[in-house]
Amino acid sequence: MPVETSATFSVLLLIISSTAGQDCSQPCACSAEPPPCPLGTSLVLDGCGCCKVCARQLGEPCSLLEPCDHHKELYCDYTLLSDSETGICMAQEGQTCDLGGRIYRNGESFQPSCKHNCVCMNGEIGCVPMCASDVLLPSPDCPYPRRVHIPGRCCEEWMCEQSPSDHHYQSVLAGASQIRPLPSSNPVSVFRRVSPNGPQAESPRDNCIVQTTEWSECSATCDMGVSSRITNDNQRCQLERQRRICMLRPCSSQQHKDIKKGKKCVRTPKAQHGMHFELSGCSSTRLYKPKFCGVCTDNRCCTPHTTITAPVEFHCPDGEVFTKNMMFIKTCSCHHDCPHDNDIFLASNTRRMTGDYDNDM
Repeated sequence: MPVETSATFSVLLLIISSTAGQDCSQPCACSAEPPPCPLGTSLVLDGCGCCKVCARQLGEPCSLLEPCDHHKELYCDYTLLSDSETGICMAQEGQTCDLGGRIYRNGESFQPSCKHNCVCMNGEIGCVPMCASDVLLPSPDCPYPRRVHIPGRCCEEWMCEQSPSDHHYQSVLAGASQIRPLPSSNPVSVFRRVSPNGPQAESPRDNCIVQTTEWSECSATCDMGVSSRITNDNQRCQLERQRRICMLRPCSSQQHKDIKKGKKCVRTPKAQHGMHFELSGCSSTRLYKPKFCGVCTDNRCCTPHTTITAPVEFHCPDGEVFTKNMMFIKTCSCHHDCPHDNDIFLASNTRRMTGDYDNDM
C-alpha cells in the first residue's frame, strides 16, 4: 500500500474511532458511584442520558459526553474549535452581575472572598459557603466553646474556654442562625430520673440535649436555592446538616405590577395559577400555588417571616423519582436590612424566621 494511502487510511480510522466514542450507540457503562464534583459544580447526565458526570464550566472544553452546566445557562459551542466533536462552554445571553463595582458575566463563577464561592445567573448572584458550619457542643473537656479568628487563616475555628465569656453561646452559622439555649444553666449537668424498677437500657437519645439552629437564608434571591440548618434531633443524638430547597420568587415574575395604587410594597403575593417546581431538569409531580416574597418601591426588600417545611416529589425525564424537603412561605416581612449595590455580603443576615415547622403536605 502506498505511503500516502496508508496515512490517509490511518487518519480515517482515527476520525471514525473518535466519532464512535461520542455517539450513543454503545451500551451504558457507568461507575458504581457518581464522581465527586468540585464545590458549585452540578452533577448532570451526559448527552446520551447514561451516566452522571460533573458538568463542564464556563470556558472549559465540552462534548456530548461532557455537557455544560445547564443550570448556569451554559451551552456547548462547537464552532470555536476545529474539532467537530469538541466545543467550549459558553454562556447564553443574560444579564451580568455587579458586585462591589466588578462586572461578572452570566454563568461566570467567582470567589468574592475566601469564605464564599459564587456564580452569576442572569443578573442574580448565588453563593455557597467555603467554611465549615460544624458545631461544638459543651462538654466536660470544653464547657464553653466559641469561635475565634486565627491570624492568617480564613475560616474561624473553635476554641475552648473554662469560664463563660460575654458571648456565651455564639451563632453556629456565623450570624446566619442562632442556636436554641440549653435547658440548664450548667451546660454539662444533665440528669435523668431512674425507673423504680432499675435502670433501663439507654440509647443516645435518652440523655440528648436537643439543639437546632435556625434555617439559613435562601441561597438564591429568585428561582431555586438552598437553605440549611444543623441539629442533633435524631435517634443517635449526633449533629447532622439538614437541607431544604427554597424559592423566594420566580426570576421571571414582574411583581412591581402587582403593587396597588397608593401602596409601596406587595408583601406576600400568591401564584395565580398552579405551577410545577423545576429542579435539575426534573418537575414536581404535583401542581402548587405557593406564596412568594414580594418587592417594594422604596428600597425595602421582602424576606420570609413564617415558613413551613414539606416534602415535594420530583419526576425526571429518565424516569427517576426523588423527594426533597422544600420551604413553603406563609408570610413575608419587608424591611431595610438589604444588600446594597447587589452586594449580598453587606446584609446582616441575622433576620430570624418564626413559626417554622415540618409539615406533611
